Amino acid sequence: MVLGLVVGTVVSTRKEAELESLKFLLVKPCDESGAPTSAQPVVAIDAVGAGVGEVVMYASGSSARQTKVTKDRPVDATIMAIVDTIERDGHVRYQK
Repeated sequence: MVLGLVVGTVVSTRKEAELESLKFLLVKPCDESGAPTSAQPVVAIDAVGAGVGEVVMYASGSSARQTKVTKDRPVDATIMAIVDTIERDGHVRYQK
């Protein structure tokens, strides 16, 4: 999984039937402090109710299709967790 910062939403009025009712969010990879990196953002399906400004963990590739929400659907990135705290070497690096 990858840490990411939700930076926006994506709205699509016409889409494949398998994608109906799914929420699309724009996620930019981030570092352990929650600061976005220079990597390109990805469009991810939201499986956990995340929102703009939250730090999340997302999976891509075949792992993105392993949630109840995305099983057997044509998705390449899925938000699977909302991060509350990141601690490293005994120091809190990110706190929601």
